Amino acid sequence: MSRTTVGRLAVYLLLALALVATLLPFVWMLLGSFKTQGELLRDPTGWLPHSPTAANYSQWFGDLDIGRFFGNSLLVAVFTVAGNLLFCSMAGYALAKIDFAGKKILFGVVLTTLMIPGVVTFVPLFVIVSKLGLVSTYPALILPFLASPLGIFLMRQFMREIPDALLEAARIDGAGEIRIFARIVVPQCGPALATLAIFTFLGSWNNFLWPLVVAQTSDTYTLPVALSLYSTGQNATNYGILLAGAVLVILPILLLFVFLQRYFIQGITATGIK
Repeated sequence: MSRTTVGRLAVYLLLALALVATLLPFVWMLLGSFKTQGELLRDPTGWLPHSPTAANYSQWFGDLDIGRFFGNSLLVAVFTVAGNLLFCSMAGYALAKIDFAGKKILFGVVLTTLMIPGVVTFVPLFVIVSKLGLVSTYPALILPFLASPLGIFLMRQFMREIPDALLEAARIDGAGEIRIFARIVVPQCGPALATLAIFTFLGSWNNFLWPLVVAQTSDTYTLPVALSLYSTGQNATNYGILLAGAVLVILPILLLFVFLQRYFIQGITATGIK
């Protein structure tokens, strides 16, 4: 074999090993969700369940009423995604295609906020929400995340590639900025919008710390919060219920990525995000 062929095979082998190493924890989690608590404690490193059971899933769909928590997570995620698609694309359009005073300074502020950890604003944000009387409400779970610096940056980078001549022609024909944005710019931003939707949905769906603090009643618990609270009994963690709940949490994310992966890859390529 030639040196090129050997090198290509080595690359394929390394990629295959990386794929296996990535998938193994998920496979163990899926198989473990069909084990009993006793089997998990007796043989935690085992793979195939000796006596497969769906009792862990039955517990979630029965006594634990996962439908309510799933609905809460879906409601929060959908509104958060919709808000980011609207506000981030509008802000990105303004920063990419409209000249106004302080534009560079404003974009610098956006870039600066990208480097600020979310935990820095956690306490002030909770104080504001508490003062507004929104604790244990859906607005408290949604409003703080309706726009993100990453989303604004992503949309701005993508919209910069739209030809200015196309927008100028629309302005000459008498179209206003809102019409240009809605009729010309947004239809060309499918890959970027899909990428932003996936990032936002992933962040909202997996958000744990903020819902844990602000959702103080079970009526507003999201799936990650319910997973952490209801998989722990009085004396020990029920690992079977924990693993089954984890499978139910990641399933919608996997389905979303499968359906939007083509747009996701296009958006990542077009915006230059590494």
